[in-house]
Amino acid sequence: MPNSIFSSMNISAAGMAAQRARLDVVAENIANAESTRTKAGGPYRRRQVIFQTIPTSGQASFGAVFQSTMKSQSSFQSVHVSKVIEDQTPFREVYDPSHPDADAKGMVKMPNVNTVKEMVDMNSAARGFESNVTVMQASKRMFLKSLELLR
Repeated sequence: MPNSIFSSMNISAAGMAAQRARLDVVAENIANAESTRTKAGGPYRRRQVIFQTIPTSGQASFGAVFQSTMKSQSSFQSVHVSKVIEDQTPFREVYDPSHPDADAKGMVKMPNVNTVKEMVDMNSAARGFESNVTVMQASKRMFLKSLELLR
């Protein structure tokens, strides 16, 4: 039993770390929503975090994991950030002939960042973080209650 309590806390901690990384990337996207020049050249490209599950006992298909989860609690899964990718959608083009990065036609390539979408992603990541905190607090309460019962 203690192993499963600590496993749930470890899974929650991994989820919190993953959501924090997602929040960091969203904040970077919002901060660069108007950046037309980067070190690499050209406008800033929106970044996205890709999560990957980590089974605690070998790789298994979704069906196998679902069936074993329904039968027992031995197939816990965790999550981590597998990579951060750049969104390859086209840049926005804005007419502003006075801008230093304008082309001969007066068009400026702007980042492919939609701040409304980023705010939705930020809210989603914050809720995911909060839910992992709630699970961790519940695990802690169960662990403490178990210790009380053993007295």
